[in-house]
Amino acid sequence: MLEIRWHGRGGQGAVTSVELLAMAAIDEGKFAQGFPSFGPERRGAPVEAFNRVDTKQIKIRSRIYNPDVSVVLDESQIGPAVVAGLKPSGTLIVNTAKKAGEVRDLLKKKNAGFDGKIATVDATGIAWSELGVPITNTTMLGALLKVTNVVKLAALKEPVEHRFGRIAQKNLKALKRAYDEVKLS
Repeated sequence: MLEIRWHGRGGQGAVTSVELLAMAAIDEGKFAQGFPSFGPERRGAPVEAFNRVDTKQIKIRSRIYNPDVSVVLDESQIGPAVVAGLKPSGTLIVNTAKKAGEVRDLLKKKNAGFDGKIATVDATGIAWSELGVPITNTTMLGALLKVTNVVKLAALKEPVEHRFGRIAQKNLKALKRAYDEVKLS
């Protein structure tokens, strides 16, 4: 089972990301969960969301404490929370123009060392370019797919078209660019 924890801020699309990924996984014949964890937060407040994807039925019904992957939609959230419980062999995927080494140094500065893999992608830059807004949900999905192969890129087409309607093609283009541009080290 692949367990993914998403870190974002209200309004950035973390909840939409988990829903889209779960739908794509189910369309591929897998079992999936996608759910948020937040209280009365408002736009801009920190939000966590979670995915589980497996080829077998998923019987766990709790938040994810030890994810395989942690996805960070907002670079300002880099710190202890985004690597808390992340498996030593896990992967941190960050929306940033920084290189992986710079992210690792920033984590160390914040007493949040992490020795696993780090992937970076300038999802905000891609979102501005392709969508005209800094909403990074579909871009970060593209990065996640490239790094994990959790579902095929084509599996997101129908869920994205259903969710975004007339702006779906822009979102699919942003997703593909992030898929192509993510760097893993």
